[in-house]
Amino acid sequence: MNSYKTIDKENSDEYIVKKSRFIGYIKPVSTKEEALGFIQSISKKHWDATHNVYAYILREEGIKKFSDDGEPQGTAGMPVLDVLEKNGLTDCAVVVTRYFGGIMLGAGGLVRAYSHTASLAVNAGGVVTRTLCIKAKIECDYNFYGKLSSLIPENGGTVEDTLFEDNVTVTFYIPETDKGSFEAKLTEASFGKYKPEIITTEWH
Repeated sequence: MNSYKTIDKENSDEYIVKKSRFIGYIKPVSTKEEALGFIQSISKKHWDATHNVYAYILREEGIKKFSDDGEPQGTAGMPVLDVLEKNGLTDCAVVVTRYFGGIMLGAGGLVRAYSHTASLAVNAGGVVTRTLCIKAKIECDYNFYGKLSSLIPENGGTVEDTLFEDNVTVTFYIPETDKGSFEAKLTEASFGKYKPEIITTEWH
């Protein structure tokens, strides 16, 4: 798998229905320890809440976990997990905190409330696609810089940094799957004068 969808940043949003307050928290995580640490921090912050329901999915370990935290089985944790799955997300954790407002919501009402709050958290965190990329740099003269600066985005790449000295040094990311075609086009455009210096391979 050369790409996956996850959450851009830690964030939260909330929703009130029939006097019950639901607060959705979301965070990108990559290990079980990170996920549990996040869940524990929210549970500690809202120690006085009626419930702190959670769900998380991890890509590397193939883990999917959820907890109803005392809500009727199937009405809380599973709907939160379902939101992550329907959005195709991984490497993220969601905690939905509930303060009971005194009015029963019923099983269907709970499912809708937890699903909606999880969706609000996903929107607040922002969905991003991370792609396995080659990080590389090219040092070229000023005459070729204009061509290089257009070649990179044309091949799905993004420029990280540009250093203007006697020559121009461009540091950039190119999806691993597009590395071969980019190098071929670079060779053709520069008549073999330039080739990328590979720095590392990472998710970007």
